[in-house]
Amino acid sequence: MGKLDAFDIQLLNLLQADALATAEELAREVPLSASAVTRRVRRLRAEGWIAADTALVSPRLSDRRLRALVSVQVHEHAEERGIAALRAKLAAVPEVQMILDVAGANDLAVLISARDMADYNDLAERLFQNDPAVRRYETGFVKRVHKQSAAIPLRAGDGD
Repeated sequence: MGKLDAFDIQLLNLLQADALATAEELAREVPLSASAVTRRVRRLRAEGWIAADTALVSPRLSDRRLRALVSVQVHEHAEERGIAALRAKLAAVPEVQMILDVAGANDLAVLISARDMADYNDLAERLFQNDPAVRRYETGFVKRVHKQSAAIPLRAGDGD
């Protein structure tokens, strides 16, 4: 991967806000021609700076789901391959939206989107209760979402 310049950073920030923006729309914000924008965006994709384009569903759909934040503590003597197997098992489940390694009393934070409490209970039993790497897990449920974003604000020097 090459380095990112100021134009690349600006394009990435704009595309994080609207991945469907046209080259012409982007060129109105970045002092480049539409063809130069197209070439740059193509390069950013080819070099892996843009990992994926996704669609966020409307809160009319997502607000109906039960969202759980699960804090997982692994056994002190769990082997790394057991923890890696747990991560892989979690990553393979569509309802698991995010898996984070965290510092502190817990080792993993997992965001799960379930249809309802029965669905969550089935998932929790399958994913955590009988896993030999899991010492304990604790669940908090999301009451309201006030902000949801996958965008990472980029600044000059971030691509060095």
